[in-house]
Amino acid sequence: MPIYEYEAASARKGCRRCAGVFEVIQRISDPPLNRCPDCGREVRRRISRPRILLPGSAGGQDEVERKVAEYERQGMYSHAAELADKESEKPEKARLKERAMENYRKAGYDF
Repeated sequence: MPIYEYEAASARKGCRRCAGVFEVIQRISDPPLNRCPDCGREVRRRISRPRILLPGSAGGQDEVERKVAEYERQGMYSHAAELADKESEKPEKARLKERAMENYRKAGYDF
């Protein structure tokens, strides 16, 4: 299922959850949220930038780890997990698998 990002419709207004960007896992057929699940304030879905890293681009291993760390700082654990998990399939980046599993847990996935 896709991961959608939402933010408060009014700048700097919202609860702890919607004051920043938050993620929701939804089916493509589900209607977008229009209210924060916690406080009920109006939210809007953001258009996310694609998360594709091409082999050999932007520093390779260091760039991937930097991007995973950036997602973690933003609380976007499912994005961090997805990227780390995909990259951990490469033998030289197998150490990212544990980090991916930790981020999946933080994102609410149950194993």
